Amino acid sequence: MEKQALLLIDIQNIYFTEGEYLLYQPEAAALQAKKVLDFFRQRKLPVIHVKHDFKTDTDQKSKDFLNEINKFVEPELNEKIVSKQYPNAFLHTDLCEYLHNEKITHIVIAGMMSHMCVDTTVRACQDYGFIVTVIDDACTTKALYWNDTKLSAEVVHKAYMAGLNGTFAKVIQTKALLEEN
Repeated sequence: MEKQALLLIDIQNIYFTEGEYLLYQPEAAALQAKKVLDFFRQRKLPVIHVKHDFKTDTDQKSKDFLNEINKFVEPELNEKIVSKQYPNAFLHTDLCEYLHNEKITHIVIAGMMSHMCVDTTVRACQDYGFIVTVIDDACTTKALYWNDTKLSAEVVHKAYMAGLNGTFAKVIQTKALLEEN
């Protein structure tokens, strides 16, 4: 039988704060992630928060704030937190061991950034045999530049969701997840 867990990737203050990491509409994505989080909590299903350790040039107090998980999806005491140094949430962490110990077979993913840590982690899930559902509207990213062309955050996000859908994951909206179960 399939056992689900929610993996919230890098929904941290740095992505909501003016500067080079500010994402496109992070509050909208975080509010959708909160709906998914509430859904998992109500069903007493496992929740895992992934937190990237950003190296910033700010003072320690500012660095601590920027690295904190955002208030919209603040962890509860019984929820696992995985700290990472790389885009792939499995690389040099205990995430895979934890998921296997908990007998998780299906991971539902929401988070930031679609083109980086979400994409990398979703693709790595296949290497470990997990079934993955990505919540499209609970993820976001930022604009990227290629050959002097600006690709809007919306285009970047859609391209990455399209690339993941089917081969690496089932990509759906929050509403579809809530109505499925």
